[in-house]
Amino acid sequence: MKVLLVEDEKKISDFVVKGLREQGYVVELAEDGNDGFVHATTQSYDVVILDIMLPGRDGLSILKSLRKEGNTVPVILVTARSELDERLEGLNMGADDYLTKPFYLDELVARIQALHRRSSGQSLSLMQVEDLIVNLTTREVKRGEDSIDLTTREFNLLEYLIRSPGRVLTRTQILEQVWGYDFDPSTNVVDVCVQRLRKKVDAGRDLQLIETVRGAGYRMRKS
Repeated sequence: MKVLLVEDEKKISDFVVKGLREQGYVVELAEDGNDGFVHATTQSYDVVILDIMLPGRDGLSILKSLRKEGNTVPVILVTARSELDERLEGLNMGADDYLTKPFYLDELVARIQALHRRSSGQSLSLMQVEDLIVNLTTREVKRGEDSIDLTTREFNLLEYLIRSPGRVLTRTQILEQVWGYDFDPSTNVVDVCVQRLRKKVDAGRDLQLIETVRGAGYRMRKS
């Protein structure tokens, strides 16, 4: 496995590089964010270990650019800080895992191996109906050449629909699976969210993918 480590603290980078190479990994080191970004965008890696606080480009900026360009390489974010907001921001940007310094090498190795097993089945996380492609790992959505920005709720709804193309899903099922609570017949949150999703996925398209089944619910068109 080929690993890119982007880390500016020499003590940590020496420790990680030495330890991973002893485990049989091929490790390349970038000691600042600019160099790390060049490595990550011009070469192929199985995993990127990315410090957040870096000279030059910071880790979150690198991660954001990688995901925007459609690069789905597994990324483990590393930081000396443990603030929840920062962890959530990184994960929402498409990071696959998160480690807070100091950490044990064995833990890092275990997480690399877990990510590699997952990424080996990458095709299973790509779902497609017609020209709509949903990446369940990076949470990226594209319709043809157009990227679609969705809220968390909209994405969860789209994921639920696209997992069962052609199957009619009732409002009760959608509410339970996407919102996580029992059906209230007086609520219209499902219909509102479906309409918002349609505006982003189907608006201006000749082929409408999200269909209404009158008196029953909604379904994703089957290719």
